[in-house]
Amino acid sequence: MTQQGAPFDSNAMTLTRFVLAEQKKFKHATGDLSQLLNCIQTAVKAVSSAVRKAGIAQLHGISGDTNVQGEEVKKLDVLANELFVNMLQSSYTTCLLVSEENQNVIEIDADKRGKYIVCFDPLDGSSNIDCLVSIGSIFSIYRKISESLPTIQDALQPGNRMVAAGYALYGSATAMVVSLGNGVNGFTYDPSIGEFILTDVNMQVPKQGKIYSINEGYQYLWDDSIKKYIEAKKDPAKGKPYGARYVGSMVADVHRTIKYGGIFLYPATSQSPNGKLRLLYEGNPMAFIIEQAGGKASTGKQRILDVVPDSIHQRTPVFLGSANDVDEVLSYISN
Repeated sequence: MTQQGAPFDSNAMTLTRFVLAEQKKFKHATGDLSQLLNCIQTAVKAVSSAVRKAGIAQLHGISGDTNVQGEEVKKLDVLANELFVNMLQSSYTTCLLVSEENQNVIEIDADKRGKYIVCFDPLDGSSNIDCLVSIGSIFSIYRKISESLPTIQDALQPGNRMVAAGYALYGSATAMVVSLGNGVNGFTYDPSIGEFILTDVNMQVPKQGKIYSINEGYQYLWDDSIKKYIEAKKDPAKGKPYGARYVGSMVADVHRTIKYGGIFLYPATSQSPNGKLRLLYEGNPMAFIIEQAGGKASTGKQRILDVVPDSIHQRTPVFLGSANDVDEVLSYISN
């Protein structure tokens, strides 16, 4: 009698196995980063499970509650944040945490303190929870730079000092896209074995795409240079028009941009002159991943990863994606 079903891969490259293999490339590695990434993927698994199970009670917001950004907090946001914070605190590898949901830096108790700082958005795109649109989690990892006790300055490092970054996407499947500073790899969660399996090796952003992604509802607030660029992308006289795709979850929009190319834009506006997306846990990790995949990421004035933060919830304009597309929009901005 023959066994039915798909063949089982007895030598699957899991995320844990991949990280351990990368660790072996550095003879002085302590294993702390591997341990930290393992705790992050455990938090992602737990959030993924919560997202899948989210019923009516979990989907409805808590009346009157807001996070530090003034946005309505939903119960799933709170749960995701608690899962990340608890896993990171108990990893014995971190000293400071920066979360979108917490006003201040979270200091780790001395008996659990390690050398890494993690900045994270535990549930990106939470305004889309009720309509079941893809949402995600974003994180970036830095090493402590102070020689004594950790301070807020350890969390205010520019993105070019980042050790690793990644995001999780809770969509038709749960995926994690991770960079340890040596390219970008994608992993898809296999619930049958409870592991993330390597499915996208050495992900690369196409040099040029055919899609632009921006919230055109804010067009009346844009700078003229952005208006001219978007109009050019629609004008058949200037080449084949680009397609417009905008999900409203940064993770989903950036993931599509990596896979298919094109450009994701969240510019400054007359109402938000500093932009809307947060630098430490949205702009920087996504810029790191995009650059590691061969793309570009800019504020419109400089490379995102070169911005020196002055506050943990600092905002930034974002232009990222295919190198040629980012260069083109920057040419409009500079003229």
